[in-house]
Amino acid sequence: MGPRTGNNNTLQARFNEVDTRITRWMASHGVTLLRISLGVIFFWFGALKLVPGLSPAEGLIRATITFLPMDLFLPFLAVWEMVIGLGFILGRFMRTTILLLFLQMPGTISPVVLRPDLVFTVFPYGLTLEGQYIVKNLVLISAALVVGATVRGGRMRAEPDTER
Repeated sequence: MGPRTGNNNTLQARFNEVDTRITRWMASHGVTLLRISLGVIFFWFGALKLVPGLSPAEGLIRATITFLPMDLFLPFLAVWEMVIGLGFILGRFMRTTILLLFLQMPGTISPVVLRPDLVFTVFPYGLTLEGQYIVKNLVLISAALVVGATVRGGRMRAEPDTER
């Protein structure tokens, strides 16, 4: 074994040590940070809906949900989203919080069916900014599933389970 191989092994060992520490930190804190991030997004987006004209989603909501009185629906939706946000931020009542999120999502996705002209520039792949706003909800749904997997004590692991 020449001097280069020894240096490569030492460098590889150091890299593995740092990589392991980072991976363990991510496993320890990732779900909590994901939960809080979801909470901030929902609380913030909900709060924006309480101030007329402040939410970028307001026009899309008004154009899509024409069968409900907006002076009642928008504040209701705002508070609903803020409750979801608080649930995630505080980490309390997670089952209820996730249920509220999943009950809210069909409304969020409804413009795809009710107003595709506002969602697509070219159906089915060219998205408007509003369409992109809707599609990003796939990430929020997936994040809620990950957080939901921990409500009964599940957690992320930095090392694979070798006892199978």
